[in-house]
Amino acid sequence: MRVGLIVDSACDLPYEFRRKHDLFILPVTAVIDGQTYVDTHDPVRTQEFYQSGLLQKGHHAETRAFTTEQIYSLFMEQIVTQFDIAICETVTRSRSQIFQNATEAMNAVMANYEQARAAAGRTGKFSMRVIDSKQIFAGQGLLAAHTLRLIGQKLSKNALRHEVETFTDRIYTCVIPRDLHYIRERARRRGDKSVSALVAFLGKALNITPVLFGQGAEGQPVAKTRSFEVAVEKVMNYATARVEAGLLTPYVSLSCGLTWTEIEDLPGLNRLRDACERHGVELLLSQMGITSSLYIGPGSLCLALAAEPHAFGDFQ
Repeated sequence: MRVGLIVDSACDLPYEFRRKHDLFILPVTAVIDGQTYVDTHDPVRTQEFYQSGLLQKGHHAETRAFTTEQIYSLFMEQIVTQFDIAICETVTRSRSQIFQNATEAMNAVMANYEQARAAAGRTGKFSMRVIDSKQIFAGQGLLAAHTLRLIGQKLSKNALRHEVETFTDRIYTCVIPRDLHYIRERARRRGDKSVSALVAFLGKALNITPVLFGQGAEGQPVAKTRSFEVAVEKVMNYATARVEAGLLTPYVSLSCGLTWTEIEDLPGLNRLRDACERHGVELLLSQMGITSSLYIGPGSLCLALAAEPHAFGDFQ
């Protein structure tokens, strides 16, 4: 019985990891300066975006979820015909329409899959589940990596679904936004008022770089620093200490809206690498995808891991 895992373009994972595990990417449409791009997480295209400057805040940009009809077509053509069981993990439903559209598409697929499946020469029933990851970016990537680990354990489909849905509440995420003004403008266009104009102004005027920390997408400021480098150092200190204390899954997911040269120069990255290697943890280091970079702004950073309940300050 073949089990397939689907994630959307907001999920940040290393390209080689996605290719090795045959992850199916549900694209997101990006509209930048009136030009439409489909984000399929192609590493060459992503690098071109970083080098071209298209992701900078001066460009009017937004992301759009694939419609129910578009997702339905993808599921029917590429999922029903290849897998017996499919799990689709989407970016948190509180920030995107993807979960809703994918759920509607799944319902239509389940009512109409038999003919397409028979034409592809696949026998037996098809089962599918759409799961709200409750995560963003690196957090979604961590959940996908853990799900693949569970799939490898050959759990029943009900046990697999239960384990994945339970695990979403055990993921902790750190986000360092490079530019609060960028986030506020993007949030304003989406109708999200969670980032106030005052916070954005103070961040710019006083050169404050915050560290946001919490479970899933519900992060709160836990540190205010005077530079991006100091904020990164705090996050690396946290992650290194948390790895040494123990994790619930042997992965740390880290995505950065930077060039690879800048990523390699991040303070504390090598210490985190060493800690992961000593404790048998895989560091899933990736360049932030187009979708996530547009959402949070170029130059930002997102780190996720899974652990028992704790506070950011416990590991400083």
